[in-house]
Amino acid sequence: MTVRTDDSRSVRFDLKDYNHIDHGYAATIHKAQGMTVDRTHVLATPGMDAHASYVSLSRHRDGMELHYGRDDFVNPDRLVRTLSRDRAKDMASDYERADPAQSYAERRGISFRERVAEIVRRVVPEKVRNMFDGPRPSADAVPGPDGVRSPEREAEDPEAALRRARTKALVRHARAVDAIFDMQEQGGRASPEQVKELQEARKVFEEVRPYGSHDAEAAYKKNPELALEAASGNPARASRALQLETELRTDPGRRADRFVERWQKLDHTSQRQYQAGDMSGYKSTRSAMGDMAKSLERDPQLESILANRKRKLGIAFESGRRLGQELAFTHGIELGRGRGIGI
Repeated sequence: MTVRTDDSRSVRFDLKDYNHIDHGYAATIHKAQGMTVDRTHVLATPGMDAHASYVSLSRHRDGMELHYGRDDFVNPDRLVRTLSRDRAKDMASDYERADPAQSYAERRGISFRERVAEIVRRVVPEKVRNMFDGPRPSADAVPGPDGVRSPEREAEDPEAALRRARTKALVRHARAVDAIFDMQEQGGRASPEQVKELQEARKVFEEVRPYGSHDAEAAYKKNPELALEAASGNPARASRALQLETELRTDPGRRADRFVERWQKLDHTSQRQYQAGDMSGYKSTRSAMGDMAKSLERDPQLESILANRKRKLGIAFESGRRLGQELAFTHGIELGRGRGIGI
């Protein structure tokens, strides 16, 4: 391998002699707290505030460059207002609404009503979405329960329509998943029509909730009964499970907790299977552990967090290996030939 160093020197070496190489990835602001480097590049996003700006813009010794997209900030003034706003002080009780992400954004001044209206136009029937076309009526033009419709009530309509569209997409997707589950339980395979319906249901779900079908299917894989309940018109438990999967996907700390919990469970299961002479089950469990170890190669953020939890993963000492390789070596797991290690 040949690399060019920061001082413009060219260095060549053989990976057999030196293999301490890793990809460089962008880091989140929270992960960069306490870090100091020579130069930084900061990407501004609408979710930032004065506190996040202070952290991200003070990590450098020599130089810092701030980047932003015009699709997020139409002009520098909008950028300055966003990066200098104060952060709301939150409590858990502030997020009891149906969509906590929306409440979280609104409390920080992040407006996405135009995005809501755009989504509703695509997924809500014509008779419902007429309210989004043209100028909004005045407060006294559309009567409410007391004969007058307030501006606040007018503003809630797009979001209520979006919640209904999400529920409808969740139920349709659950029915498609449940139909395939039924076919598999009978020993058959999903028909082309069922596969096509699942793909279309996923597409509709993604339009109203990004990663919605991905998170829902992760929940159904753990508890198939949730798909049956949602398909029957009772999506409450499935919705809560979907939200949990979303949190697990977006919160690195929770993902690390889940990784440790699942690893320990598989490790104990494999030990019981070995002692009981269940070699088929033992090999299957060890294969699952190998998949988990190898998955860390594609998730450097999770690998970084798990570096502080090595003892919980059964690693008693440092060897200098990558965490996935260390897990395989310590537990005697086969990761395959080539890039992985074979024990």
